[in-house]
Amino acid sequence: APYGFLSFLKAIPVWLKQKLFFKRLLHEGLSKLEGCDKKKIKLLFTEHHLSHAASTFFASNLNEAAILTIDGVGEWATASICKGEGNKITKLKEMHFPHSLGLLYSAFTYYLGFKVNSGEYKLMGLAPYGDKDSQQVNDFVIKIKNNLVKIFDDGSMYMNQKYFNYATGLTMINDSTWEQLFLLKRRKPEDEICQIHCNLALAIQQVTEECVIKMSKTALTLSESNNLCLAGGVALNCVANGKLLKEKIADNIYVQPAAGDAGGSLGAALSVYYIYLNNPRKVSSNYDSMKGSYLGPSFSTQEIDSVINKHKAVATILNEEQLLKQVAHLLKEGNVIGWFQGKMEFGPRALGNRSILADARNTEMQKKLNLKIKYRESFRPFAPCVLEEDVSRYFELNESSPYMLFVANVNNIMHNKEEKNSISNNLINKLNAIRSDIPAVTHVDNSARIQTVNKQTNSKLHALLTQFKEQTTCSLLVNTSFNVRGEPIVCSPEDAFLCFMNTEMDYLVIENYIFDKKKQPIWEKKKIVFTND
Repeated sequence: APYGFLSFLKAIPVWLKQKLFFKRLLHEGLSKLEGCDKKKIKLLFTEHHLSHAASTFFASNLNEAAILTIDGVGEWATASICKGEGNKITKLKEMHFPHSLGLLYSAFTYYLGFKVNSGEYKLMGLAPYGDKDSQQVNDFVIKIKNNLVKIFDDGSMYMNQKYFNYATGLTMINDSTWEQLFLLKRRKPEDEICQIHCNLALAIQQVTEECVIKMSKTALTLSESNNLCLAGGVALNCVANGKLLKEKIADNIYVQPAAGDAGGSLGAALSVYYIYLNNPRKVSSNYDSMKGSYLGPSFSTQEIDSVINKHKAVATILNEEQLLKQVAHLLKEGNVIGWFQGKMEFGPRALGNRSILADARNTEMQKKLNLKIKYRESFRPFAPCVLEEDVSRYFELNESSPYMLFVANVNNIMHNKEEKNSISNNLINKLNAIRSDIPAVTHVDNSARIQTVNKQTNSKLHALLTQFKEQTTCSLLVNTSFNVRGEPIVCSPEDAFLCFMNTEMDYLVIENYIFDKKKQPIWEKKKIVFTND
């Protein structure tokens, strides 16, 4: 106060209408579901960062661990360090608003023309287009550290509020002070992306990685542990996670697949079950308790038939062996396939049950997927799903990465040596360069965001990759989420069919039904109303 008066005016109606009366609203909602006596129901509220911490530690296969949570802000905390042991979590250290690594990254998301709270992954995808050897990137890093944020040895930070507007205003930053500092106008969403934007994205990514590594080392030291669990929105920065693996700072690193606020629901339930109710905790030595994060709804044959009848669609039913052979062959021939199986994934990543699959060896595939299927920015990279037992054949990774939350480099033996020396600084040339034998999943810095697939958690995708390997000797595929830009991942068979018909996908597979686009009725594109919107 008084600088935050406008922000206060905008926020206070929500408090007066809802937040101050949340207990009453919850009781009313529960009464509508079933007759509830509010005197007999105890409502429990977990702190935001405790929910994050519980979601990752209690879901992991670790008996004890350091827990690091980093996000924008929850209540007043912006990062926390805890010790997890058995069925208990002990808070050791917190960083408080307005000093926040998550908000710092979101400020750059806004400045570079992407949407706050959803465009951060675009910023992360843009960073590798920056020239890491350029003086400009180095100058940007120095300006960030000298003007925007002071970073301490333990990873905590102090942010200069002269440059930020989120605590007192209605936008993330003070545009004029940033434009004077970086000598760059704030990019509008429709503006062209230039090399200077890429260089600035790389600079903030490097600063973020430095903070995450320092915070992680502090968490391990304070907790006296060699295991690390991560959650919070910043834990979705898989490039930073990959740097943690590469530095070998811990014996085991576990990242909650729904690391953002969606995972708070899981963390709230787990914290009550273990901490409040004091239930004993059993830990599996091999796998976490997320069941591959396939925790969403599945659909019956009758529900698939209903969609076919409703849209007069044409589908062929095959047994599993026939289906896998045919799909592997279609992928080998360059087709793009919508792959819909079993339970939907929980969290932001499609992990092979609501996925679009394609052949990563195809030199035109990244361009085709971005422009004709996903309708999104051409610079955006795609991720591979690979047989867990073959991951080190392609990537500098010797561990499992089931949730697509670690980035690793493509092995040197896969690199295109001739192309490497001819790539210019031109963005289009960088994008179109054939960097490796698996170009559709090799980012401009020769990295990839990897999903390893094992037979226990996803037997059908594992079987498809095995069949593709038999036909091609290659045991990985492009795996991108089954949606188009700006829409949620499909949930139901109808969502899947409508998305399939509204894009240039070639085939759709729902369970053991296969749909050929050429055999479908004449179709006018329709607005998709998603069941999980």
